Amino acid sequence: MKNKLIIVALAGTLFCSCGAYRKYQPVTEVPDNLYGAENVCGDTSSIADLGWREFFTDSLLRDLIDTALVRNTDYQSALLRTEQAMVSLGAARLAYFPSVSIGAEGAIARYDGLTSKTYNIGLNASWEVDIFGRLTAAKRGAAAAAVSTSEQAAAVRTQLIATVAKSYYSLVMLDRQIEIADTTLRNWTESIRVMELLKAAGRANEPGILQAKANRSALEADVVTMKKSRKEIENSLCAILGKAPSDIRRGNMDNIVFPSSHSVGLPVQLLANRPDVRSAEMELARTHYAVGEARASFYPSLTLSGTVGFTNNGGIIANPGHWLLNAVGQLVQPLFNRGRLRANYQIAESEREIALLKFSQSLIDAGREVNNALNEISSARDRLKYVREQAGLLEDAVAKTELLMRHSPTNYLEVLTAQQSLLAARQSEVQCRYDEIAGIITLYNALGGGR
Repeated sequence: MKNKLIIVALAGTLFCSCGAYRKYQPVTEVPDNLYGAENVCGDTSSIADLGWREFFTDSLLRDLIDTALVRNTDYQSALLRTEQAMVSLGAARLAYFPSVSIGAEGAIARYDGLTSKTYNIGLNASWEVDIFGRLTAAKRGAAAAAVSTSEQAAAVRTQLIATVAKSYYSLVMLDRQIEIADTTLRNWTESIRVMELLKAAGRANEPGILQAKANRSALEADVVTMKKSRKEIENSLCAILGKAPSDIRRGNMDNIVFPSSHSVGLPVQLLANRPDVRSAEMELARTHYAVGEARASFYPSLTLSGTVGFTNNGGIIANPGHWLLNAVGQLVQPLFNRGRLRANYQIAESEREIALLKFSQSLIDAGREVNNALNEISSARDRLKYVREQAGLLEDAVAKTELLMRHSPTNYLEVLTAQQSLLAARQSEVQCRYDEIAGIITLYNALGGGR
């Protein structure tokens, strides 16, 4: 009768376990206008599908990225955290298997002239039967945590690649701006020489020459500032590369090439491409399984244990030993700690809600970054078109005013103004080109490129 009751109880608990464990259902849909209503795209291809070696064609930049991926301390730390998460996952998987131990004990006693020796040598095993899914939830939660940590490392990797690339092109931009400034200084020095000759001929005055020299001195100061900024960026890049400050080999702006197509693909692709979005979803999955684990704690736990070994029964020395076989099934139902279990369950539910909010926000942030990058590229290209047109007109103006200054009493202020405007236009042209490049890199990173 007693055995029948146990069987019935087990059958009942097995039946009830159907609601104790629920598998996480991955997110498969995101808003179609996540990138902005003006950027809705039906094309499934994306520049994020390109590996970073395909996206960045500059061999010197590739070498720098390779170095960063090997020596950058933040990225290496992220990889170590991934390894830790995988170890934790392995431990969670081992919970499915019985725990086995071997033990031996012995005692000796003497009473009333007799010596008694006892000993036990045995192999002990215990196994928790996962009838309510607690172990499964713990294992899947650990797996989700491991994936989340791995995706965090991937996010560090993509950001590292983008940072190295932007720093590299910042140096290239400053090289060009300093080159333009040096060329302008040589031209202005020649203009001052001509103005001094005109002064000697009575066709120019001292204030004009002084103003021209003042402009040249101001530009020389700007060059010093630009060189300082360039060195600071170089040092920062070296720190990212995990090495002491040194010169960074680089190309020039004339050889910069990127893929002609900047397709963003479908917003739903962010779920697979963006490592931070993936990490946020895996954190949501982990909290989902944490809720399942907390729910399963309300149900009984069934543990099977057994011992096989060799023992004597504590008799005199001549008492022979015997084989020992023991098997036990233990069903434990929590009764007096339901308050603590309920609190744990409520905490797990709150953590899941928080994870859901963070995941939703990660999608919104990703869409905003893509939209901003697209807008940055478009704006930079529009400004570049107008600045190039302006620079072309100003080059003609400078050439004509300088020619007039040599052959007619043209106001020297016109020459100085035209020279200043041309310098500003050329510097703006380089800045616009860099903004375009930075926008393309940002877009690549925002779409999850560089994994």
